[in-house]
Amino acid sequence: MAATAVLCYSRLSFLRFNFQYARTAAVNSYWARQHSSCKRQTQVVPGWHPCSICIPRSKWVLSRKHRADRPFHTTAVGHRLVSFLLADIGEGIKEVVIKEWFVSEGDTVAQFDSICEVQSDKASVTITSRYDGVIRKLFYDVDDTAFVGKPLVDIEVSKEDDSVGAEVQEGEAISVGRPVEGAVIEPGNFTLPTGKILTTPAVRRIAMEYKIDLYDVQGTGKDGRILKEDLLQYIERKKSGVKAPVSSTPTSPTVATRQTAAPTPALQAPPTLPPSIPVFLGEDKDETITGFQKAMVRSMTHAMKIPHFGYCDEIDMTILVNMRKELKAMAQAHGVRFSYMPVFIKAASIALSHFPVLNSSVDEKCENIKYKASHNIGVAMDTSEGLIVPNVKGVQRLTLLEVAAELNRLQELGSRGALKTQDITGGTFTLSNIGSIGGTYAKAVILPPEVAIGAIGKIQALPRFDAAGNVTKAHIMQVSWSADHRIIDGATMARFSNLWKSFLENPATMIMHLK
Repeated sequence: MAATAVLCYSRLSFLRFNFQYARTAAVNSYWARQHSSCKRQTQVVPGWHPCSICIPRSKWVLSRKHRADRPFHTTAVGHRLVSFLLADIGEGIKEVVIKEWFVSEGDTVAQFDSICEVQSDKASVTITSRYDGVIRKLFYDVDDTAFVGKPLVDIEVSKEDDSVGAEVQEGEAISVGRPVEGAVIEPGNFTLPTGKILTTPAVRRIAMEYKIDLYDVQGTGKDGRILKEDLLQYIERKKSGVKAPVSSTPTSPTVATRQTAAPTPALQAPPTLPPSIPVFLGEDKDETITGFQKAMVRSMTHAMKIPHFGYCDEIDMTILVNMRKELKAMAQAHGVRFSYMPVFIKAASIALSHFPVLNSSVDEKCENIKYKASHNIGVAMDTSEGLIVPNVKGVQRLTLLEVAAELNRLQELGSRGALKTQDITGGTFTLSNIGSIGGTYAKAVILPPEVAIGAIGKIQALPRFDAAGNVTKAHIMQVSWSADHRIIDGATMARFSNLWKSFLENPATMIMHLK
């Protein structure tokens, strides 16, 4: 009996041993077919133990054997998935709206490549990549709201790539459209921006150190990207006095023929019809307030808590109107568009030097006044995205031509919806040229934390009495001031307006006050 029992147990163990290896061979054969492209994989074999064929539930292990496949891996070796979080872009912004994606799932990106453009309630910001890798997932669609600190995209990067770059934003504070300090203004020195500058923060930093306008540098990278070599070559050419080459469209050579082609008659352009007024038909529609409109809701709600004081006056612009043609020609020689607004801004800056309380701000409880040293004068602009108020920084240090050039830059960016955070923050005083649209008087609303604002009406040709009592034609402009009546009284506002008015009615007095 004992011999029979031993024989049966041995036979049973032998059958278990054959079953284990048969199952192992089947598993390895299946995974070899599924992953035939892999060079080295993991094979499944039963763990060796002196009594493994006699021990029930013998352990199975993964071991490397020859060049067998590794069936239990589905992700490529040496890669990891990184969630790219939306970093804090400053100014207390907690959420943004996705305006445009520059990448899609499966695209390969490098550090500092543009990923998307987002719109906050203050400015547009271009988000760039921190890693080299492949885009695996986009968490939002266009017009979706993304939140700071939440994943924006998933990027598959190499495990060996441990670099963590800082979040980079397009539009660092670089002087654009104005000459280098101390340089003599010559015709052609001014270059107005025509589009976004594609480059890296390192190149921007070098440009800031050497006070170089990147719009003057010709980029040789992809899509006109300015490389570090482009900037260094530009610096060398500038030191040696050689002008940078100007790109021009090559003209194809023409073959001379004996016969001259007869001139073709000019085609008459079809008549241009005025745009029709949109007609709203159908059902009512709800729309979420986002972007600049959302910022306007907050600022105007806060502004209506301020007790406003109003003051209006009219200004005889006849002398300045007669001078405008000459000033416009001088500015155009430097590539700058000139209007009345730079004169209004510079005159306001000179007047603010005499009445600094109008260039101040107060705290929430109105217990302390902070006098601002810099005259950052904002200009209200009507754009397709709503009302925005960029400001010209440090007007007290700029010439009239520099103010005009900076205003050109802000107007160009505003029309394209490309203003950056630094362009629309830090304002200390505001002028609104409502007259460019129409109207004479307006009740302007103060933009917190500022304490004063001016609304400028349109210029009209009206009859007025001259010093001799004769009726003459005069160019009259109205201005409406609003001030925080908690810290500014009527007499102060009237004296400031009179000084500003004298500069515009007699520009020679303005020249006497320039520093």
